[in-house]
Amino acid sequence: MIAKIGKGGNLYGAISYNQLKVDRGLGKVLGLNKIPETINNTYNTNLLYHSFIPYLAANVKTEVPVRHISLNPDPDDKLTDVQYIQIAEEYMDKMGYGNQPYIIYKHTDIDRTHLHIVSVCIDETGRKISDSYDHPRSMKICRDLEKRYGLIPADEEKRSNNEVLFKPVDYQVGDIKSQIASVVRHLPNYYQYQTLGGYNALLSLFNITIEKVKGEINGQPREGLVYFALNENGEKVSNPIKASKFGKVAGINSLKERFLKAKEALKNHHVKAVLKNTIESVLSISKNESQFKSQLIEQGINTVIRRSEEGRIYGITFIDHESRTVWNGSALDKNLSANVFNDWWKEQTAEQRQNTEQKRTITLSAEEINVEDEKEETHRLFDFLDKEQPNDDTGLIDGLGWLLPEAQGEDYEEQAFANRMKKKHKRKRNQ
Repeated sequence: MIAKIGKGGNLYGAISYNQLKVDRGLGKVLGLNKIPETINNTYNTNLLYHSFIPYLAANVKTEVPVRHISLNPDPDDKLTDVQYIQIAEEYMDKMGYGNQPYIIYKHTDIDRTHLHIVSVCIDETGRKISDSYDHPRSMKICRDLEKRYGLIPADEEKRSNNEVLFKPVDYQVGDIKSQIASVVRHLPNYYQYQTLGGYNALLSLFNITIEKVKGEINGQPREGLVYFALNENGEKVSNPIKASKFGKVAGINSLKERFLKAKEALKNHHVKAVLKNTIESVLSISKNESQFKSQLIEQGINTVIRRSEEGRIYGITFIDHESRTVWNGSALDKNLSANVFNDWWKEQTAEQRQNTEQKRTITLSAEEINVEDEKEETHRLFDFLDKEQPNDDTGLIDGLGWLLPEAQGEDYEEQAFANRMKKKHKRKRNQ
């Protein structure tokens, strides 16, 4: 069983992502802990979200209070709902979340049935639950649960042997050709990549890039590759070096054969579903591109984004170092394509800029009123709103379950300010 722990600040987004699966008949609420059950066992995002508010309000300083965990048994493990619940409860208890509110979701949107658990790391007293060494602790707990429930063990060799045995190119050291050779000659032994773009994305982690070149030999068209070293800013800092200098393994023909083999090997591989689930769950709790990439790095996944000169995202690649596989976003799912991320983060940036301007305006107005207790209330409100406030469920996330529309429901900051102004005018009239 493989566990992935996502950490973020968007609780409403995490619940919304899972509830959309439930609403579409692709999942269900399997269990609740310290959250009231309904008579008919039906739930919505707002109802579940409000069960966590007392915990979030007890500690508004923690920037990433949300935990969105996925538990992924082997596809051949046959488990009942009761066993799924028991596994989830034991996992959460051993991770230190046994007394926390959490929701257990069962997802059946893919062949690989799996669990998602949404919780927070702040207890009812406002204390933050420690997440130190949570990754090795989680791995150990998964191994114990595999034995206890007779689950098929995860690939221990791949999971424990994640160190890459070669270093990124350092152009300042010199002998760039030898440095590049030490990477490209051995990389095929460790990673599977399905396209030239995926291969180039992987190389970029080692400060290397490639370009196609075309020409003619004896009147026949030929194509090849040249390699460059990159600096820390991703800029070329070396002359082009022909692929032939590094042997056949670095040439275009050898790579094409490797692409075909990788596509066949990964066509029905379980890692595709696990990686897709992990990316979606992290996206549901991250507030911007930086948080998204940082969260995936914590789970051993690099994100390589390609942008045009105008700043538009035209390519996104995910490199999973546990399975040693490289995936274009669109190959994992159409909702993980470059265009989706470009539009999503573009909307986020605009919304965050708008929220910043609103907060600045409201703060200035509060200072003009010069009412100390109201100013203090406003600041507390801003701190809480920074975490996130829920919007109305109407028309929620038609296309992407983890993406909230730019504008839904009421503007809580504006409404709060308007209410205070009404009180102020009322006091003036009564004087």
